[in-house]
Amino acid sequence: MSSHAVRILALLTGTPRPFREDGTMSAIARQPVTGPVMLGELGFVGDAVADTVHHGGPDMAIHHYPFDHYSFWQQRLDSHKLLQKPGAFGENISTRGLVETDMRIGDRFRLGEALVELTKGRQPCWKLDHRFGVSGKQSVMAEIVRTARCGFYYRVLEPGRVQSGDVMRLVEQGPSAWTVDRVFKLLVGGQYKAEPEAVRALADLPQLAADWRKRAAALAD
Repeated sequence: MSSHAVRILALLTGTPRPFREDGTMSAIARQPVTGPVMLGELGFVGDAVADTVHHGGPDMAIHHYPFDHYSFWQQRLDSHKLLQKPGAFGENISTRGLVETDMRIGDRFRLGEALVELTKGRQPCWKLDHRFGVSGKQSVMAEIVRTARCGFYYRVLEPGRVQSGDVMRLVEQGPSAWTVDRVFKLLVGGQYKAEPEAVRALADLPQLAADWRKRAAALAD
């Protein structure tokens, strides 16, 4: 981890809106917010999700995507216009200096006034490909699965106000064995067959989001 404290480059919120012609709704097109925003158990005031089965809830209250990865995606996606500023991946917060190979499940951060805990990586879905207008070899979803450039989710342990420019400071590290990169590759990237004992251990990791503990238990059977 390049620093135990980074600044929030952007805080973004949004509500569901039409996403494609079949009536599918999504809040992925989040927009930057200025000034303090209250963060509670289910996320930021003014933010919502359309797909409440796969998104949202206490274990996925905040979506954080590293701006560090944008240069990679700019090269891969021919400097797509969405990559000119934070928000391309539907994230709530954007930072530099915190990436999946350093971040651990259970890491706790003081985020503005709030206290949050890292619960899981973000499992990509088809909406990213649709948003960027790509498919096949250019698939964003497939490339995230391959490279684990997935971003993170957090639960909120203490509510509080947060704003762009606030410091995000690590106050407690999670278990060293469970970087987001490793856990994502085990549970999403297909490496579970090579490390069955690790997957069984993940099923009992209390800091891990409940749906990923369930996934680990199923993969371990």
